[in-house]
Amino acid sequence: MADPGVVSTGKRARRGPRPAAEHGHSHGHGHGAGDGDAAPATHRARIVLAALTGLLLLATLVGMILLWPAQGTQVESSEFLAPGVEIVPATVAEIGESTGESVDAEELALIEAVGRAAPFDGETLSVEVPPAIAADGIHEGDRIRVLSVAEGGAASPGQPQLMYYLDHDRTLPLGVLLAAYLALVALVARGSGLRAMAGLAAGVAIVLWFMLPAIFAGENAVLVALVAASAMIFPCVYFAHGVSVRTTTAVLGTFGGIAVTVLIALAAGRPTGMTGADGDAAQVLFSAHPHLSLSTVFLAGVIISGLGALNDVTITQASSAWELRAAMPTASRLQVFTATMRIGRDHIASTVYTLAYAYIGSALPLLMYASTVNRSLIDTITSGEIAAEIFRTLVASIGLVLAIPLTTAIAAALATRPDSAGSRHATGSRRRKLEERLARY
Repeated sequence: MADPGVVSTGKRARRGPRPAAEHGHSHGHGHGAGDGDAAPATHRARIVLAALTGLLLLATLVGMILLWPAQGTQVESSEFLAPGVEIVPATVAEIGESTGESVDAEELALIEAVGRAAPFDGETLSVEVPPAIAADGIHEGDRIRVLSVAEGGAASPGQPQLMYYLDHDRTLPLGVLLAAYLALVALVARGSGLRAMAGLAAGVAIVLWFMLPAIFAGENAVLVALVAASAMIFPCVYFAHGVSVRTTTAVLGTFGGIAVTVLIALAAGRPTGMTGADGDAAQVLFSAHPHLSLSTVFLAGVIISGLGALNDVTITQASSAWELRAAMPTASRLQVFTATMRIGRDHIASTVYTLAYAYIGSALPLLMYASTVNRSLIDTITSGEIAAEIFRTLVASIGLVLAIPLTTAIAAALATRPDSAGSRHATGSRRRKLEERLARY
């Protein structure tokens, strides 16, 4: 068969323009998960994907409409400060000898600070600091917030105000970190990174404006979390990776992973005694809102906690399946599935560590305290907050692991063989491009 890139002139063959598929670069500007140079999807595959995704989107919208808190059901916010108490910004001027290593674990430490706002601007303040903060958490020059407590609700003339440490003022340093993060994302990941930040912002907005108010309004927390997670998928995936056949395949796989996570959480929650009442925050929440079911609130948190890692693995698997199909146009669906699962198994191994180590790092003080108690290891890991976090990690990991073969199967089924007449001349080029992409990682 003649080379399609060769034009006969009668005397000798002259190579004509190379086909677009063989150019050294792609003219697409989408993210790597876009269709790009992957095997083209058939018209039927696109219709199936559009129909399934449309039904899921419609179900999500209907769920949000039905569960949206009615007017007047919003929970009224409580006052943060008691009457006669105000927050005063200050800067630590002197920490004294009662801080650092010499601090008494049972007594408050006394430090001096300078007020930074009226009516204490420039005044020297005496501030009482809890021993845990005074030991190693406060230094000269720190920006803090202190409480000014007036006797009888107002300050008495000539009587000094009582000042108590409330918290560090973290607005400036956290703002600098956020700006540095956004700058690095824009520099390294460029447009896709900034679009991912937009997707994250949309997801947080769904949690704040839909999920939390709906739970407070008395709706079932698990059902609300299921709908909220479904709504968060679309902006998180499509903002960051663009709208394409591959990203839509990842959306379907993510929905499958969420469904598995919900089913396992519901099935295992009661037998494992997940009451959701462990921890001070849960106790305070129930005391203020006794109509809430802490067990369902806990399960709702389990559903949301694994969403990020779940989206990560489904995007990777969907993209890998389409790339492998493009590189192996004559392979069967089973061969594409098997080859993609080899990548998935490596991803499973690395992701299992991610969820477990994330908890170990966040709960290190609790784990350190538990290790000093004369108690068996089994009793330690099956009690209280530690057991709750182990449950959360296991359920999220199971959903994640099962989502990988599910996404791979969907992608392998939909990534159909390209037409032989239009694919044989580009097979070598696609293989080279796949090798170049893999070499970059």
